[in-house]
Amino acid sequence: MNLSISSHHFDITPAIEKHLKQKMRRIDRHFDHTMSVEVILSVEKHEQKAEAKMHVNGKDLFCESKKIDLYNAIDELTRKMDRTVLKEKALLTRHSTESIRHLQMAVGPV
Repeated sequence: MNLSISSHHFDITPAIEKHLKQKMRRIDRHFDHTMSVEVILSVEKHEQKAEAKMHVNGKDLFCESKKIDLYNAIDELTRKMDRTVLKEKALLTRHSTESIRHLQMAVGPV
């Protein structure tokens, strides 16, 4: 997985970077090939925001999370990313099995 981390209005500490990389391993297990993920962490008035843009199988997927604590925002972001990647993977497998079914039905009666 190609992971790029950037921040707005604060500096990323090694602890935040370690926490983010540890949580991102959860998403990496769903696909064998590498995907690129861009994470933007930002601080606004009373909330911390974590955004991620993923490039998986030719599609760009976007997730964001806003919380009072940055660690909680990162945790929620990874949960959302995990669900989004699982949905995308289910769509891919469903479409590939449907095409095989149609191919077998077309070949079978002939």
